Amino acid sequence: MVDQNSPSPSVYDFATWEPVLRLLRDSGATEQAAPSIRVAGRIGRGSWSLPLRRRLPPPGRAAQVEDMRDETKAVERVQSALANAGVDDISFTAEISPDGKTALRLLGQSPAVESGIGTPHPGALILVEGAVPQPWHCLPDPVPGAGPAPSADPVLLERVLSERLPDAIGATEAEISAAEARLGVTLPEELKVLYRVTRSRWEDLGDDYKAAERACMAVGCELFALDDLYIADASSRPCLWKFAAMEAVVTPADAAVQGLVGSPGWIAFGDNGGGDRLAVDLTPGPRGHTGQIIILSHEENIGASLVADSLTDLVMNQHSKRDAGSGGDQPSAVAHVNIRSLPSIEAAAHPGLEVLSIGVWDAEPLSLAPVTELPRLRTLAAYPDTLADPLEIARLTTLEFLELGPAEWRLLLDAGAVPRSLLAAAITVHGNQDPLPIVAIANDILALWDRPQIIQTVLDGDLGPTPKP
Repeated sequence: MVDQNSPSPSVYDFATWEPVLRLLRDSGATEQAAPSIRVAGRIGRGSWSLPLRRRLPPPGRAAQVEDMRDETKAVERVQSALANAGVDDISFTAEISPDGKTALRLLGQSPAVESGIGTPHPGALILVEGAVPQPWHCLPDPVPGAGPAPSADPVLLERVLSERLPDAIGATEAEISAAEARLGVTLPEELKVLYRVTRSRWEDLGDDYKAAERACMAVGCELFALDDLYIADASSRPCLWKFAAMEAVVTPADAAVQGLVGSPGWIAFGDNGGGDRLAVDLTPGPRGHTGQIIILSHEENIGASLVADSLTDLVMNQHSKRDAGSGGDQPSAVAHVNIRSLPSIEAAAHPGLEVLSIGVWDAEPLSLAPVTELPRLRTLAAYPDTLADPLEIARLTTLEFLELGPAEWRLLLDAGAVPRSLLAAAITVHGNQDPLPIVAIANDILALWDRPQIIQTVLDGDLGPTPKP
């Protein structure tokens, strides 16, 4: 850690970065024939990504914290400076000459650019302030005639819970009314019964972990306190554009749960202990029941799975046996064209196509002609060198998200052919490409929408001569 008695380091002082730069230079992580060494990385407050060649531990011993002591100490100096500056993370690139003369470039954050994932390259570019992908705008469809499951039984539910939790402190009607006012929704009767038996506040348990465990077993999940209930709508499920733009809301006619990002009728009330949220569903799918219990996976960006037909069933450990719905033979709204999925763009094209992803491809480059007239195509992501004519993209007038390689973006920019319908964009980078040309392309794209640029700060310094081997 940084010495607490020393002045706080500044993220814009070369001295703050010297330990990291020396490690990168001396580790031999970047072997280049050129006289100068080029390195790049990213450091955030809680993580970092550096191209270091770490020494392997001795045979028969696992890696130890001590093996990374120098790296950790060097990174913590930068992290302390980031915290002092109120910066979440920062990317950098440096050119280091053999005599130690170093040009360090810090790539500042822009409110229009999402953080990259484990790389120094910029993440998605938000071209319209506050824009979110189309699935995050979708609201539930009405399902006329939907009602509670036959198994929903508030009287049985209250009796069983009271027997299992005889010492629990229940919520008052005033507390339940306050929760409804805060959420803006009337709680279903089963959920009211649950909290009338136990309001599930930690302080009510008196730090008794056994009592907390009994409560989990009684209900079938880690129950939230009444004060912590929340509406699991789309805003409660944020996602980076790069991933969110690849999703589509689809609800088959035989589905029990609507395939939404979130819903104003999903009341989250518990956790399965692994980060997945359980919710009461008041906006079920065509074959669902009002008040059914669903689970939202923390590993998925969209959709939910049916757990039980009612809260009574959940407490009685009667999980639903209904499937999620097949969707029949309907073509997918999300299509992947690559060497292992669809064999052509023609095979992907249909009027309902929303997302087209072109991945690893070892045949002739592909034409976008089969999809240029599709009315709902909003996302195109294409690996570098997979398109026969990237300028065909100009004919895709409904795109809101576009992800391309640097060369394809440069071609569109130079031709003035970047679709102005875009809300966000991304640059695909493979390998250890120099971040500076990528940042230049990103700034050119941002400039078309008059969005804040990625600012470079250049710091010159001297690391001293490279140590002899």
